[in-house]
Amino acid sequence: MGKNYQKTLRACYLGFITQAIAANFAPLLFLKFHADYGIPLGRIALISTAFFFTQLVVDLLCARFVDAIGYRRAVIASEVTSAAGLMGLAFLPGLCRDPFTGILICVIVYAIGSGLIEVVGSPIVEACPFDHKEAVMSLLHSFYCWGSVGVIVLSTAFFALFGIDHWRVLACLWALLPLYNIYNFATCPIERLVEDGQGMNIRALFKTPVFWIAVLLMVCSGASELGMAQWASAFAESALGLNKTVGDLMGPCLFAITMGVCRALFGKFGDRLDLSKTMLASGALCLACYLLASLAHSPVMGLVGCVMCGFSVGIMWPGTISISSRSMPLGGTALFALLAMAGDLGGAFAPGLVGWVTQRAGDDLRAGMLAGCVFPVLLMVGLVAMRIREQRN
Repeated sequence: MGKNYQKTLRACYLGFITQAIAANFAPLLFLKFHADYGIPLGRIALISTAFFFTQLVVDLLCARFVDAIGYRRAVIASEVTSAAGLMGLAFLPGLCRDPFTGILICVIVYAIGSGLIEVVGSPIVEACPFDHKEAVMSLLHSFYCWGSVGVIVLSTAFFALFGIDHWRVLACLWALLPLYNIYNFATCPIERLVEDGQGMNIRALFKTPVFWIAVLLMVCSGASELGMAQWASAFAESALGLNKTVGDLMGPCLFAITMGVCRALFGKFGDRLDLSKTMLASGALCLACYLLASLAHSPVMGLVGCVMCGFSVGIMWPGTISISSRSMPLGGTALFALLAMAGDLGGAFAPGLVGWVTQRAGDDLRAGMLAGCVFPVLLMVGLVAMRIREQRN
């Protein structure tokens, strides 16, 4: 009887949705934490910092240790810690003398799960015997987008129906998804990307020139995406004069939807397209979106540039993973882990740069967006370098 790799794929889909829940649920509660627990907003801002910093640490550790413990144990651990962190969020802050400490512990626990699925989800799917893996990888990463939209829309609907005071119930409901997915990952077939001892280690990757091009592509992919996404709500509020709730739905949600549509379309039609050329076109479109958002005189057109940027960046992250895996077939887990770390570094750096330039320009967000143009430009430079290298070989 053949192995059911579709079950593996579905488990990874749910894993990426779980990652989206971990990344997007707590930020919806920041003002609630401030009101209920009296936590200053300055300290609350550290919650996101702790989440992304934990992911970076996990990315780095995975490069060294995941092959030793195996994909199955690592991915089950990702679901266990995700569920534990989400459920803990409902109870631990109230049990701790300092509620902020309780929140931070839970965020770090589910950030470990988020980091693990980010690293091992892609190689698990890459190791499955699917045709047109670039398309499969793009479709896989689209589920992070749909998860982001789902957690924002469904949480907002839950709060509207039952009141935000019942957020602890919702935290437990969201935890049911990773709890269910533990069974999926425990029973689905999981293959190794490379045989034991054959994968490249970190030192070998560092000595490979194409690896550094891949790192540049990944940093720019994360930066192009998060540089705009983190400011999408502010764009929606300033452009259309919307309140915070509607601004979140119009900005980040529409951004995530267009990004998910791009990944789903490439997942369906990617076998007919040249991945490198498609990514170059995406880079050019991304640059156009940043220019539109920063230079358009009409606020509505600025918002259009912001939202369409989601479509332009959709293929960048999964596309870079596919190109890198093709260029370095023995890269193994270390390659995927280091690429994830590079993407997270870009995502952590870009919003800060946009904010810093905005502040220096007298709180002119358009100036910050103009500075963000550097990321798609560098991405296109890296893609051209990668194509030249592939043609030489």
